[in-house]
Amino acid sequence: MYQLLSGLSIVEASSFVASPTAGLYLAQLGAEVIRVDQIGGGPDFRRWPQSPNGASLYWENLNRAKKSVALDISRPEGREVMQALAASTGHFLTNFPAEGFLAHERLVERRPDLITVRIMGTAEGGPALDYTVNAAIGIPQLTGPADLGDRPVNHVLPAWDLLTGAYAAFTMLAAVQHRSTSGRGGEYRIPLQDVATGSVANLGMIAEALVTSPRPRLGNDVFGAFGRDFVTADGTRLMLMAITPRHWSGLVAVLGLGNDVARIEAERGVSFATDEGVRFAHRDALFPLVEQSVAARQAPELLAQLERNGCCFGTYRTMAEAARNPLLVTQNPMFGEAPNPSGEQYPAAGPFLTSSGEARGAPCSAPKLGAHTTEVLSERLGLSGAEIGALLDHSIVAQVPIERT
Repeated sequence: MYQLLSGLSIVEASSFVASPTAGLYLAQLGAEVIRVDQIGGGPDFRRWPQSPNGASLYWENLNRAKKSVALDISRPEGREVMQALAASTGHFLTNFPAEGFLAHERLVERRPDLITVRIMGTAEGGPALDYTVNAAIGIPQLTGPADLGDRPVNHVLPAWDLLTGAYAAFTMLAAVQHRSTSGRGGEYRIPLQDVATGSVANLGMIAEALVTSPRPRLGNDVFGAFGRDFVTADGTRLMLMAITPRHWSGLVAVLGLGNDVARIEAERGVSFATDEGVRFAHRDALFPLVEQSVAARQAPELLAQLERNGCCFGTYRTMAEAARNPLLVTQNPMFGEAPNPSGEQYPAAGPFLTSSGEARGAPCSAPKLGAHTTEVLSERLGLSGAEIGALLDHSIVAQVPIERT
């Protein structure tokens, strides 16, 4: 873990993917992130995937490097503690509803310069999840082979949640910078639906839908560039791309297609050397050439030649194969070992970046639920041992995990 954000403390009250992801990224860069959960765990505490003993592998990886406080927010006394904690550091990250006991207007009564970054479903405050938003913006109708007709294809990656989490972390740091010059805090709302819609707009897809004919389903063909999956003689399936001129020239050289490509260029009055769009437009002629050449080659030799010639490619793997791959995981310095609440041992991811001036350090563990309750209540709220003891005795807060039955 890096210490780029050392000295920054954030209270997180959240669940599911987007908000915990924002807290994770901030924690991995050195911020103190205090996650507050309901005693016994919030709605994501047992979320799949789970270990054989029922612990959430999802929860313990999205909450690495954080501190954990457990309290009963169903009771007025617990909500009072939650409000005090939310305002205590001056930085509050949440996906709780904008109205209610964690409304920014109520929290600033305790700390006027409070920064609240609030992840929402829709801008109006309605519920939305990655998969409902993805359906609403039309991505499932573009995913999959053309012969599916109008049937949608959902994907398994919660892309909009992850983008929203990253945007929320960025927003928190931007708000801290703004307060340092203006003295003002504020509430910053980030609707998941707007992140998704704005992202596809930034890619030109909203404009495309309005000013051109509808984009067809392309299966594994990459839109607007040369790219598709091909299978070698020994059954290895790989994704071949040619975005840049170097990618294309390298691919043509490795596959020995120079004469055939020149013939097609002459017949059609085009050049494939520099324009990826032209390569896409004429894929009907290019794909069969590449398919035939790849199908005649053995994967080890072909992959080595593609590597040497600066080509862009990737072999298809299962997730289990990827988890055992040296380049991706087992010898990747981003990964390391850390004790896990589940008791399972597996490679844990640290920060994605590398720094020229600071060692990455080993990944951190996720906390056990409520492991830091006493510490945080003492340091952040200034409560005495007797006051904390009374909260523990009345089950307003919890210091150790309470397992669900």
